[in-house]
This record gives sequence, C-alpha cells and structure tokens, in this order.
Amino acid sequence: MDDNKKEIMKRIEEAGDPENYETTWDEKGVPISKKKSKVKMGRVSRAAGGRFELKVRKDLESKGRVIDKWSNNVDLETGMLIPAKRKFNPFAKVLTIGVGFPDFVSIKKISEGVYSVMGVEVKMNGTLSKVEKEKCAWYLKEGIFSEILIAKAVRDGRKIGIEYVDFKEKYGK
Repeated sequence: MDDNKKEIMKRIEEAGDPENYETTWDEKGVPISKKKSKVKMGRVSRAAGGRFELKVRKDLESKGRVIDKWSNNVDLETGMLIPAKRKFNPFAKVLTIGVGFPDFVSIKKISEGVYSVMGVEVKMNGTLSKVEKEKCAWYLKEGIFSEILIAKAVRDGRKIGIEYVDFKEKYGK
C-alpha cells in the first residue's frame, strides 16, 4: 500500500507542474503525466516516420511498381486476415484509415498474367517486433505475398537514404 501511495503522490506532483509535464486523465479519472520533452520527441519522430514512408513510396513507384496502402492485418490467434482497425484522433477530428500491417502492397507485372506481389514495411531502424515477425511469416506461409521487404533509413550525414532488406534473408524462414 505504501508503494501505491508514493505513486499517487508522484502523479499529483507531476500534474501540478505545467512547466515540465502535460497531464491528461484516463476514463477512471487517474492523472497521466507525460514529460513535455518526450511528447515533443514523439511528435517529431512520428512526422519523420511519415516523411520517410512517403519517400519509400515515391522510390518504389519510380522503379515501376504500383503501390497502395495495405488496409488489412493478421489476427494471429485465429490465423485470419482481418480489416485493420481505424484510429480516430479526437483533437484533429480525423479518422486514420491506413493502419494495416505491412504498410504497403507493391505490385509489378512480370509477364502476361504473372505479377510480383510483395509487402513493404517501413521502419526507420529496420527492426521488426516479435509480433511483426510472426505476421510476416504468416503472410509468406499463406502465399499472400511472394516476398516482404523492410525499408530501412540509412543516414549519410544529413541525407537519408533507403535500404531494402528481404524478410527471408534477415530473419530466415
């Protein structure tokens, strides 16, 4: 009980410090304080990730591939392909649609009636989580994608380049 009291007192103290903390309340009325510097860092990281995702899309389109946002996801418990959940931002009053995994589906015609269909996941650091690895393995096993590429940001000074890593090569089968 003593640890719980300390946690509550810490949250109250942080909620009363508007200079350094941004405080919101959850549905139960419990204050959640986040450091303003961390909130800003998250906003900057999200924006950089969005710009990199757009850069990857333009790069693949310049290579003659047709790109579209992938709006599906995998339910690993049932082993089924499901529509991705939509995210609603109450502050901007915006409903975000393209939140599937992987980020893009890329199609290229190889010959008459034969197409290359691959998934592209965009990651600034190029590292997938355990769940993302399981989803990629499921997509390949089910034959939904012929290959899955991970687009990774490669820095050259201030310039950011793109490196594509094949899922099978990096993580095996």
